Amino acid sequence: MKMLDIVSKDAIVAQLESDSRDGVIKELVGALISAGKAEEGMREDLTAKVLERERRGSTGFGKGVAVPHVKHPDVDTMAAAIGISENGVDFDALDKQPVYSFILLLSPLDRPDEHLQAMEVIFKNLNQDSFRRFLRQSTSTEDVVTLLEDADNNDLPA
Repeated sequence: MKMLDIVSKDAIVAQLESDSRDGVIKELVGALISAGKAEEGMREDLTAKVLERERRGSTGFGKGVAVPHVKHPDVDTMAAAIGISENGVDFDALDKQPVYSFILLLSPLDRPDEHLQAMEVIFKNLNQDSFRRFLRQSTSTEDVVTLLEDADNNDLPA
């Protein structure tokens, strides 16, 4: 599984407008709906489920990144949105630092193995300093897509 198997190019928000955790989640859920990866009627429930997951424990794991995620019975196909905040967002990250890069993952409830594979691919990349740095510096959808292509092809500079 590769990043571009998971991330919907039409759900990349290179310049998030939101400056709060809840706002970022709403914006990224909206991006996935606009990209056709979830139904409009699911907006409130998906947002509520992701926020419920955040209340159990922040998915801001430090180093300026967060991976909010949810497994949902009405999601048919795994899909992720990426958002970048120029100024950072208080996401209650483990290191207490602002979060600049977000990957919101929606997964079907009945396919936990796929969810784990996707999380593994996401974290493999987010654990690389160069990936995090280039993601945070991306200012357009094209920048993010190029980064994901490079990551999928193992072409990231050190």
